[in-house]
Order: sequence, then C-alpha cells, then structure tokens
Amino acid sequence: MSNREWQFDGLVGPTHNYAGLATGNLAAAHNAGMVSNPRMAALQGLEKMLFVRNLGMKQAFLPPHYRPLVFELKRLGFLGSLGESLDAAYTQAPHLLAALYSSSFMWAANAATVTPSPDAADGKTHLTPANLTSHYHRSVEAAFSERLLNRIFHNKKLFSIHNALPPVELMADEGAANHMRVNNNDNKNSLNIFVYGKSHEVTLRTQKHPPRQQRAASEAIARLHGLDAEHIMLLQQSPEAIDRGVFHNDVIAMNTTRLMVVHEGAFIPEHQKKLAAYFAARPELQFFEVRADELSVEDAVSTYLFNSQLLELPDQTFALVSPSECSNHAGVRGVVDRLMGQGALHHVHYLDVRESMRNGGGPACLRLRIVLDAEREESLHPGVVLTDQKYLLLKKWVETHYRDRLQFSDLRDPAFVTELDAAYQALAELIGMPDLYDPWRGY
Repeated sequence: MSNREWQFDGLVGPTHNYAGLATGNLAAAHNAGMVSNPRMAALQGLEKMLFVRNLGMKQAFLPPHYRPLVFELKRLGFLGSLGESLDAAYTQAPHLLAALYSSSFMWAANAATVTPSPDAADGKTHLTPANLTSHYHRSVEAAFSERLLNRIFHNKKLFSIHNALPPVELMADEGAANHMRVNNNDNKNSLNIFVYGKSHEVTLRTQKHPPRQQRAASEAIARLHGLDAEHIMLLQQSPEAIDRGVFHNDVIAMNTTRLMVVHEGAFIPEHQKKLAAYFAARPELQFFEVRADELSVEDAVSTYLFNSQLLELPDQTFALVSPSECSNHAGVRGVVDRLMGQGALHHVHYLDVRESMRNGGGPACLRLRIVLDAEREESLHPGVVLTDQKYLLLKKWVETHYRDRLQFSDLRDPAFVTELDAAYQALAELIGMPDLYDPWRGY
C-alpha cells in the first residue's frame, strides 16, 4: 500500500484523574472520585503503542497538553498567588479546578478530524482540531491541539491545519470519534462517513443525555477539507444509543479500510439501512452488523468492544486490539468468534488499558488515525515517531515524573504545579520541541 495508516496515540498526562466531568460517559460517572494512578495509565498507553507498532503498524504519539491551566483560573476570577488561586478554586468551584487539571486530551480520537491527501480536492492532508464545545474541560484543548498539529505536520505544501470551528453549539465538533473512512486500499473514491447526534433539521431526539456532535459542524469540515459531496455520507446516531451511554460513534461502530463492524442500534433505522445498502452494493467491502440479541448496547458500552482498534496489517489481514474487559464477556466472545469464523478477523489481542477504561476511553479512544504516503511520513516531526529508543526514553520520563497515586485534594497543592512544570519541560526537550509549552507556562 502506497498510503499507510498511522496510529497517533495520546500520551497520558501526569494529571490523569477521575473527576467524572463528561456527561453521558457512564464509566467516567461511575468512577468519579476514585484515586487514580497516572504512572500506570501512561505506561499502559505506552505498552499499547509498542504492541501495535510491533504488529507492523506505523506508530506515533501526541504529547500531553500542559496542565493545570493557571491562566484560565485567573481568567475565571481566582486571583492572588498560585496557592491562593488553587485553594479558592478547590473550595469554591472544585468542578472548575478539576476541569483545568483534566487529562482528557489523552483520548486522541477527539483531537481532530482528518482527510488524507487522496480524498481532498487540493491533494493536501487536512486536519481540523475539534472544538469540543460540549464540555468546558475539553473545550480548552483546542488551542494546544492546533499548535501541536502545526508543529508535527509543519510542511504547508503537504498539510493544511485548519482552525477549530467556532465554539458555539451549532458547530459542536468532537473530532474523529464521529468519523469513519471506507477505502479498498486503492485510495480512490473513498467514502467519508460523518456521524452526528443533532441537526438543525427535525430529528429524533435524546431523552437523557445531550448529543455532542452537530451535523452542521460535520458539513463545515467536509467543505473545509475539499471532500467530494458524492463521497460523503451523513448518519445520525440513534438517540436511544446515546441515552444508553454511546456518547461517540466509536463506542458503537468500528472500521478500517474495507471492513466495518457496527451494532444494529448504532444509527436511526433509515440511516442504518442506508449504510448497509452501500456495502451490499460493493462486494469488495465487508460489512458486519452485530445484533442486539448477540450483544446489547449496554454490554457494548461496558466492555467497549467497538472501541477496540480494528487494524488492517501490512499482510492485509485484520487484527482487533481490544480492552481486557472484553476477554471474559460471553457476548463479546460470541461476536468475535462469529467474525473470526466468517473471515472478517484473523487476530484478536486483549490489552490492559484499565486506567483509561475507568475514565470512559478504550484503545480506539486513545488514538487518531492518519493516512500518510511516504513523502508525508518523511516530513513528520521525528520527535513524535515511536521507535524502540523513544519508547525507552518515554518510559523513563514517566517513571521519573509521574505519581502512582493522585487524589483530588492533591490538585490544590502549589508544589504539585511546580512538579508538573518540570515534567512538561523535560518532555519538550526529549521530543525536540523545547518551546512547545511556553504559552501555557507561568504561574
């Protein structure tokens, strides 16, 4: 294949904690207030990256965002010294303090929406950082994501990094977690599927949890990226699925290249049929629908089967990298056995990403997929490409700077902020971007 799919994983940050900030994310809500282990979370993420790279995939990582955002505390009226600001926020608005320490950027599937160069009218690779306006703690990620993407994909002849969409409800955008690309490895006539939960048109509505992705945002990104309207499909999430904990499409559907696996309750019925018909008309593609009597939506959410990484390996076999929570679930085993028996899957691997899972993010949440050709691969900033040496350096950095126990009361300690600043600066030097965090430093 002249174009290869790279996995850009979010490197878990040193402030990984369980604050339960995400509405509709059942795991995050259930585990709110637990003591977290940032060191273990980051090491689990690194192990997954190395494992996927050793399967033959191209692997890179996205450095963690700077936390806490002290300047944002000041902007919200928590003035005085660092200690005074932290203490006032902890006492008066703990939810805001938690938001400004959040490590939710680790879920790189929400970092941006990507259009590979063969799909774009101008032949460039396009990336639009997600504005993530549905939640305050995620909306503060957009500015750093844009800066980081411009550093990594710095060749403007090959890449176009757009500004995030306007941070208003009509343009609410959650990134690649609601985007799928279907292609038969010829990089011609790809289908770009945009999944939304809400539209300005009359749509079926949720009763419990608000949808996060707006159709207007998906349409805007398609225009910005120069996608051919004939090769776009817009699908509405099932409101019932959202109410049962499917806050992003990648919790109920998964795909790679020419293979797609979706739950029968993923989309509204009209759009579910539309998607199935597209695949039925193209025998070179594979489409598998998981029935509710095989695996309920609730079990799909609790195990995160659909948030596994579905990969086409260099030998053109398909592998599934699933969270360990899937390994002992009878319904999941039945689905996997059927996919293996029908030739859709050739390899299944179960990995421990429990620290991420407890906050509502599985293997697929942790990575952003970017299809690159050889010229674009060569132009990447080398500091974020995972090599054996880089893995060892990152592991040592995590073991040196990350705590193995973090509870909410630690977030009011000014000494922790000083500790974090040293960690971030050490990482910036390690990856060859010494000034990466400069606009966010200072307290």
